[in-house]
Amino acid sequence: MFLTLNHQNPAVFPAAKILTSECYNFTLRLPPEEKSGMSSQIRRAALAVYFNIAEGCSRKSVAERKQFFEIARRSIIEIEAAFDIAEILHYFDQYPKDKIKNAVVECFKILTGLIKS
Repeated sequence: MFLTLNHQNPAVFPAAKILTSECYNFTLRLPPEEKSGMSSQIRRAALAVYFNIAEGCSRKSVAERKQFFEIARRSIIEIEAAFDIAEILHYFDQYPKDKIKNAVVECFKILTGLIKS
């Protein structure tokens, strides 16, 4: 936010910001009984995506960068699993899925490309 660092340059970082924001917006609409359960888990995973990308981009070694990107990608899979359960529980009935779906897919695709390159 205050410093101009390497982690702000890759296309994945803005995608991770959008994903994190969408996850937070979605969890705001979950029922109160999910605040300490699903909501907390989705938020932690979304922050893990964002933070691991930032950490990975700050590493000089390619192997280290890829390791952090893989951790971030696993957190996206965790978010996807939570959304799968949220769908079953009808938590998406009153929430537009397209924007959050696009954020998940875009971030996952960019991370996969960074890991493979």
